[in-house]
This record gives sequence, C-alpha cells and structure tokens, in this order.
Amino acid sequence: MSYPNNGPRAFYSIVMLMLTCIVQAVVAGGGTRLEGHMTQGGVLFGRTEPGSTVRLDGKPLKVSPDGNFILGFGRDARQRHELTIRHPDGRDEKRRLHVKARQYRIQRIDGLPPRKVTPRSKKDLAHIRHDIALVKKARQRIDDRLDFLHGFNWPVIGPITGVYGSQRILNGKRKRPHYGVDMARPVGTPVHAPAAGIVTLAEPDMFYSGGTVIVDHGYGLSSSFLHMRKIDVKVGQRVEQGDVIGELGATGRATGPHLDWRMNWLTQRVDPALLAGPMPKEN
Repeated sequence: MSYPNNGPRAFYSIVMLMLTCIVQAVVAGGGTRLEGHMTQGGVLFGRTEPGSTVRLDGKPLKVSPDGNFILGFGRDARQRHELTIRHPDGRDEKRRLHVKARQYRIQRIDGLPPRKVTPRSKKDLAHIRHDIALVKKARQRIDDRLDFLHGFNWPVIGPITGVYGSQRILNGKRKRPHYGVDMARPVGTPVHAPAAGIVTLAEPDMFYSGGTVIVDHGYGLSSSFLHMRKIDVKVGQRVEQGDVIGELGATGRATGPHLDWRMNWLTQRVDPALLAGPMPKEN
C-alpha cells in the first residue's frame, strides 16, 4: 500500500535508529562475534567457533560448518534474550541480549475498496487462505547457503513512502501493522534482487499483495516483494544480487504504484531498511 512521502523526518529517524542501535564487532568472552542491529526489527549476524552449537532463549539456531548463524527480532520482540553457545570443548558461553524498543507511527488511510479491507465473500476468503498457504510453504525453506553474508542493496531507488512497524488504520478499522518498506516509483520500474538467493514464490495475483515474489537468502532469511506488475523469475531459480526479478506495479491492495519490500527471519518479520542502510540518492 502506498502512502504520502514522510520526507526528511522519516529519513532522519531511520538513520538515527541505525546509528544508535548498530552492534559493531561485539566480541564475547568466548570469542563469539555479533554484528547488526540490537533493536526490534533488527537482525544480528553471528560468527563463533566452528563446531559450536547456538541457542537463543533455549531454542537451537542453525550454524554453518565455519560458525556463521543469524538471529532476528520481530516488531514487538521483548527486550531481554539469552544467547548460549556451547563450544566443541564443552565450554558454555552466555550472553544477555538487550533489544532496544522502538516507537511506531500510526497511519490512517480512508477510501479503500471495502472488500480489500474486510473481505466477506467466499471467493475472496478462499483466495486469502490459498495465498497464506503458499507463503507459509515458501518460507519453510532453511538452506545452508550463506548468500546473506554479502550484504543487501535496495531493490528500488526512490522515495520511501511507508516504513516498517507503522500501525495501519484502514477505512477507520485498526489492521495489522506494516511490516515492510514502501518505495514509490512509476509502474514498470525494474525491481532488483537485494541479495543473491533462490526464488521460493512467484505469484502474479495474490489478494492483498498482488504480484508477489519471495527470495530465500539462506538460514531462514528471506525477502518478499509485493504489488509487482510483472514477474520475471520462477520458483527454484537462483538470482544474484542486482538481477532484475520483475517490474514495480500497483497490484493487490495498493493506492498507487510502489514496491513493498519485506523481510523475514524464520517467523520473525524484520526491518529491511536496517539491512540495506540509507536510501541512495537517485541519479
């Protein structure tokens, strides 16, 4: 869904959040290294001794043979977590993680088609259930690929018109928060893969999100691209960073042409802007 440009204030807020919450080369006593953003919506990339096991709040995380792992925090993640690393020699390394809370905006949008806000017909409800099943299946993939290690670029360069976490009130009704970043550009603007990965979903007509693509970057980290007019990739296809995956559009529940870029780490919805950094200037 597209919204009026929030302008310099939104850009300043994103930059300040990145500067205040970034974890730069944090090294624990046992040598485990964390880099990323210790905040709601943030992702941390970890590196520990090869052969170690890692648990977050008691739940095991996938660790690569050379010790890489990921952990992410959703929009409303609690502030205290515990990371436990058991090294090959039997030593336990423990870290208490303090996740910074964020304040989210409220966005009110009126004049949307009622069926796109509160669908009631059996046909629409069946369409939504079908879409949910497809997305759930696409996000179940947890590959050993380390595509995420090479960083993330913006898939589209343009004004940010919607930010992660904002509470949405549509036609006067409180709905789910916005879990992505909206970039406004003309219909037909090429959409690029922000990082390498495998396409796990490519659907041209989902009820809410219209033309939708999901790219898996490995270890449970994936990107979703919503409201696309055209899709140029297929499920199972590998894409490299910068490859064109389709064209920006205004399909699904959208008030204007834009790309909604979302990211998940397993079941946690995380903020793409924290991974991509400040939006580059348009040429």
